[in-house]
Amino acid sequence: MAAPRSLWSLVLLIAAVALASQWWVARSDSRVGERLAQAARDGDIRMVSSLTCPYCTQARQWLERHRVPFDECFIERDAACQATFDALPVRATPTLIVRGQVLTGFRADQVLRALQR
Repeated sequence: MAAPRSLWSLVLLIAAVALASQWWVARSDSRVGERLAQAARDGDIRMVSSLTCPYCTQARQWLERHRVPFDECFIERDAACQATFDALPVRATPTLIVRGQVLTGFRADQVLRALQR
């Protein structure tokens, strides 16, 4: 009987560590979101997106959930947006232009650092 009890203890320990890890990630995400929302002003962040880009959708939802002000344009709908995209040194969406700095992809901590420069 000692082996099954040890196995259950191990399973419970793994579950506890997984839950604690998820809590820590959510807490860290919330902190970055709060700091980003405080640092960003209208016009600071412009996201160049594509209608078919799932990462653009994730970035948009994250920014909206944390109430971070940003502008977004879609390369398929807006010729000026397409021209901006074509002039960028990268060819990927989402591309964020944060106070003139070009960031490829979306990482909240990276956007926060760009705002703090």
